Amino acid sequence: MTMTVKVLPKGQITLPRKLRADMRINEGDTLVLERTEAGVIIRRGKTIFDYLGVLPGKGMTIEQIRERAGAEVAKERA
Repeated sequence: MTMTVKVLPKGQITLPRKLRADMRINEGDTLVLERTEAGVIIRRGKTIFDYLGVLPGKGMTIEQIRERAGAEVAKERA
């Protein structure tokens, strides 16, 4: 799917409604932009809430939780 958007004076763009719906992008969501040789890739960013049920419960330090979250991200990228 190819779409055209216009860059506004402050560098903002509006993502078309269909794209936002297809990607489940809502107001306040974080997006990740990755520059490639061919252009830019836009994807939904992850927050801690995306890992609910995967991360351990109580009794772990914040460092242990961050380490576990990092391991989950690495698994997704593999």
